[in-house]
Amino acid sequence: MTKKDEINLFMQNMGDVTPIKSNKYNFTPPKPKPYPQQKQSLINDKLTLKQDDSSRTVEAEDHLSYTADGLQKNVLKKMRKGHYGLDAELDLHGLTSTQAKHELIKFLHFCEQDGCRCVRIIHGKGYRSENNLPVLKNDINLWLRQHQEVQAFCSTAQKDGGTGAVFVLLRLSSKYTNQDNPEY
Repeated sequence: MTKKDEINLFMQNMGDVTPIKSNKYNFTPPKPKPYPQQKQSLINDKLTLKQDDSSRTVEAEDHLSYTADGLQKNVLKKMRKGHYGLDAELDLHGLTSTQAKHELIKFLHFCEQDGCRCVRIIHGKGYRSENNLPVLKNDINLWLRQHQEVQAFCSTAQKDGGTGAVFVLLRLSSKYTNQDNPEY
């Protein structure tokens, strides 16, 4: 086959094609499909409005402790000794009361979602507060007593922060309670 035959064969196979007059190619890519905006997860603060008479104003060196109704008293001893293991930690140093409340609610929400059981919250002793009255420590004492997921809390051992931090025992989330016995 000669070169002329190849060109004729090529032209026959091409059919009715209009040659391009310009080497420039103008392509406009299609617009991408819109993705729905992700909704920010709504974080319920789960703070009840109940006022507990046992929550009094605490001083910098006072120990905090609380157990929900129906919980054994030796739970606090077990928490101090590290029986439950530490799953997460939140440090509230330097925050205002409003900021601390927001961070605490957010932290406890994500702890519940992740299945955390025992967490440490560092609130400080309040030595730099007005009249040496610890603001965050008193707030934490009140807020944790009001939170629906909190079963118990107590001041930590000296090596873990002493009276400037608390161990908090959270209710085990319902999505983690039936893992051992799945129903099929």
